[in-house]
Amino acid sequence: MNEEPLLENEDRRFLLGKNVKEDFLHFIWKFSLYKMQSLITVSGNSLTVLKPGQHNTQSGPDFFNGLIVVDEQTWAGNIEIHLKSSDWYAHNHEKDENYDSVILHVVWEYDTPVFYSNQEEVPTLVLKNFIRRSSLDSYFSLFSKKEKWILCEDSIKEVSSFLTLSWLHRLYFERLEAKTDGIYKILADTKNDWEAVLFQLLAKSFGMKLNGDAFFNLASSFDYSVFRKYQNSQEQMEALLYGQAGFFSKDIEDVHFTKLKKEYEYMQNKLKLSPLFRGEFKFFRLRPNNFPTIRISQLVYLYTIHSNLFSKVIELNDIKKLYQFFDLKASLYWDTHYVFGSSSKKRIKKTSSSFADLLIINVILPIRYAYAKYHNKNETNVLEELIGAIKPEKNRIIEMYKVMGVSVDSALGSQGLLELKSNYCDKKRCLSCSIGLQLMQTKK
Repeated sequence: MNEEPLLENEDRRFLLGKNVKEDFLHFIWKFSLYKMQSLITVSGNSLTVLKPGQHNTQSGPDFFNGLIVVDEQTWAGNIEIHLKSSDWYAHNHEKDENYDSVILHVVWEYDTPVFYSNQEEVPTLVLKNFIRRSSLDSYFSLFSKKEKWILCEDSIKEVSSFLTLSWLHRLYFERLEAKTDGIYKILADTKNDWEAVLFQLLAKSFGMKLNGDAFFNLASSFDYSVFRKYQNSQEQMEALLYGQAGFFSKDIEDVHFTKLKKEYEYMQNKLKLSPLFRGEFKFFRLRPNNFPTIRISQLVYLYTIHSNLFSKVIELNDIKKLYQFFDLKASLYWDTHYVFGSSSKKRIKKTSSSFADLLIINVILPIRYAYAKYHNKNETNVLEELIGAIKPEKNRIIEMYKVMGVSVDSALGSQGLLELKSNYCDKKRCLSCSIGLQLMQTKK
């Protein structure tokens, strides 16, 4: 039986013309869709892949816990995949200790050797030399299949816009109700201190999706009274948060860093503080303006210019004034830095209006709803007015609904769509959905 052919040069040129992405290489590697016999690294070593590893979609190496044999030596560890071997340096992996555990570098193009922090060369496999033609066909066949994103995607546009928007309105308040349970838990943990609750929720949102949990852990790693104690000093608040985040675990030759570290060490000894593990905070695959270092300083700035923040935002019914509250910037040191000890071109690190939207949508309005409910008050009309004045969010879910004929003109609608997707469409709760019931009645 003839052996299945590998990719010809014309196939490789075709893929290059299609702008090969790492997702394609991840697919090939994950499902072992390449010639597994006679694999050779760029250094000429024989290679056998026993386990490709577990696919990692977060920060860090692309595949965890792989198992390979290089020249009869078995290695267990992580595997990193890039289009070009030089991407290792483009992504600063040589400065990240997490990548010292990489046992194999899989690339499409080999344009430079890559070394660990100890200057030993990383074993590298050029995958395009071992991909079969059938693997290419399988890839395009799989990803060209028409799969339903939601069950009613072909007919949702038939539902009247009035019914759809009314349903999304209700879903928005369902979403607030679900968030209220979490807020009340934090309230209990903080002994009914609403200022502390707001601080922890804001911190989580400043961390955004990738670092949200780490920022929440940071804000809850000490009693809020400690933060309140230093609220008259921007420098001391920064020292507290950077110290608790574990950023002072190593020495850096930088005057500002040394000053903050010394201040934190005094606090730590005096208040018996226990810092978090520095590795909880992710920088990889983040835009520099979203680096934890920048976001922490902006959070501190917010509390520098506003004391008793909760008491103020709970009374604000003007969306413009809320935006003014969240027009923030990092401290002067960060004008020329993104991380400690490494200078950069001068640029004031200000928050954007879209970031203010995120804070208002995910923190201010939910905590106001929870606070009103806690005191048996009804703030529905005020919250509707505020959320209705914010532009709809932009993400894949909102865009997909738009393609299907469902458009919204405010964040109230986009929040409703997010709740619809996660709590109804994904769970196939069509009989509990006003849109689903309407479609079923129409098709009787």
